[in-house]
Amino acid sequence: MFQLSVNVGFLIGSIAIGYLADRFGRKISFLVSSLLNGITGMVVALAPNYTSLLVFRVLYGFGVKGGWVAGYVLITEIVGVEFRRTVGVVYQMFFSVGLLILPLLAYYITDWRWLQVAITVPYFIFLSYYWFIPESPRWLLSQNRKSQAVEITEAMAKENKMTLSKNIETLSDNNTGDSTTASFMDLIRTPNMRKHTLILSYNWFTSAVVYQGLIMRLGILGGNVYIDFLISAMVEFPAALLILLTIERIGRRLPFATANIVAGASCFITAFLPDSMFWIKTTVACIGRLGITMAFEMVVFINTELYPTVIRNLGVSVCSTLCDIGGMVAPFLLYRLAVIWLELPLIIFGALAFVAGGLVLMLPETRGLPLPDTIDDIEFPDSPYITRIKLKTTPFAPLFCFSRLLFSIQ
Repeated sequence: MFQLSVNVGFLIGSIAIGYLADRFGRKISFLVSSLLNGITGMVVALAPNYTSLLVFRVLYGFGVKGGWVAGYVLITEIVGVEFRRTVGVVYQMFFSVGLLILPLLAYYITDWRWLQVAITVPYFIFLSYYWFIPESPRWLLSQNRKSQAVEITEAMAKENKMTLSKNIETLSDNNTGDSTTASFMDLIRTPNMRKHTLILSYNWFTSAVVYQGLIMRLGILGGNVYIDFLISAMVEFPAALLILLTIERIGRRLPFATANIVAGASCFITAFLPDSMFWIKTTVACIGRLGITMAFEMVVFINTELYPTVIRNLGVSVCSTLCDIGGMVAPFLLYRLAVIWLELPLIIFGALAFVAGGLVLMLPETRGLPLPDTIDDIEFPDSPYITRIKLKTTPFAPLFCFSRLLFSIQ
């Protein structure tokens, strides 16, 4: 129930804050989430009993998930095509850094209340981002706020020592007429949007079930939980490196599908290897963890590339709610099935991952393409996207990496 409560908060918060981010802006949603996380995180540490602890954990999860999604969408919208995947992967790598830090913090801070305080305090630091980060120019354009978008884009171009195209001054707002009517139904109303939503939602679910299931499996195998968790977390960095080496050379779709299939195959092989082959079994299990880590990291930024600006934050948030449901299902699946046969959960994990890999092949390739701005850009991909704001990168992107780190240690 302890972990389930925060997953319930993730589920509710991702949808609610996702809608607010598309309605009121990425920046304000990130800042409000950070303030909420700081307050509720401290309240969790002061919970007088178990019931109140669960309630406060739900409130805490509400802000945590929505905040990191808003931050991720914002940084992908303020960098150019050639740097979007690098920024996205680096952002995700800080999740891995958090996983390495967590067992060390837990080892030295044995009181869970003080541990909660330690991981909550940085959220108050994020409030200073109000003075350092801009709103997404793409979102501003989608809301017909062209003058603000131009001002921010000019500042970004100046920072990168680039000359901004004069076309920025003549951007048409007729591209954004559906911004006021974008809603949840837009995720499933048209064929391509519906296909993207269903496939991505399933991949979010599978990634969460397999990823969390493999981590929690360490707890039922015996051994030193701190050491096992630390070793398991170290495979996340090779996963990020493989993503950086492949997605611009090969594309998004094939590495994404392969990562899922490798994870599934590793789960099957691990399940049937005898315990006497300990190191081989451990190595194969780590390969599975590497595969599902790649899949988990890729589903996030591919999700942002397959939804238009007018509904991008809500789209990512709605799809990622299946991640939260997967997080709720994983412990029950693991502990219930392990009673029947210790390796049975691995068989289920493998089957889920194989199906996910097959479905990914039905998605379009997004390598080298600008972010879509309208639903028509998704439904008619052969038509040129009207808005192309190309910048190298921005000095603001690194500020969000620390927020991703905190999400990993909740």
